[in-house]
Amino acid sequence: MGESLLLITLITLIILTIRRAKPVVLDNPLVIARPGQYHLTFASQLNQAQRFVEAVAAQFRESGEQSGDLTAQYFEVRDPKVQPKDADHYLLAIAQRDGILYIQAINPPQQLADNLKAVREFSEKQLASHPMANEGHEAQFARLTKTVESVAAASNIAVVRLSEVG
Repeated sequence: MGESLLLITLITLIILTIRRAKPVVLDNPLVIARPGQYHLTFASQLNQAQRFVEAVAAQFRESGEQSGDLTAQYFEVRDPKVQPKDADHYLLAIAQRDGILYIQAINPPQQLADNLKAVREFSEKQLASHPMANEGHEAQFARLTKTVESVAAASNIAVVRLSEVG
């Protein structure tokens, strides 16, 4: 009796360990909303980027005041832990409306030259119901960029602002 219980327990632990070791990649878009903090939209197969994106949101909130609106900033992200569809990077758009961060992560289009256009169009569609009312300060814009770069560096993730990509 005791040996059977021990065997069942061991098998259960092995199965749980195997299941946890394999990351789950979602084939459907994922939307996460934390009221008053942020609204995240991940394209299919990009749910593994959640930890990085939430770390950016948390650090930005901790780094200063969240008043005003910020125009969207666009990034190309190369994260070895995230496997985008048919690419080695994904695209990230981050904007702020009424103190809430709106972040979208999408797979890049087939043609590299269309990255900025693709992420900008997707972001604009997501933000259509949240128009800018009170533009934030340039210091906030710079702080958001520094936050993305800082979190990325600490996580061994490469990020480049798309406006910098030639």
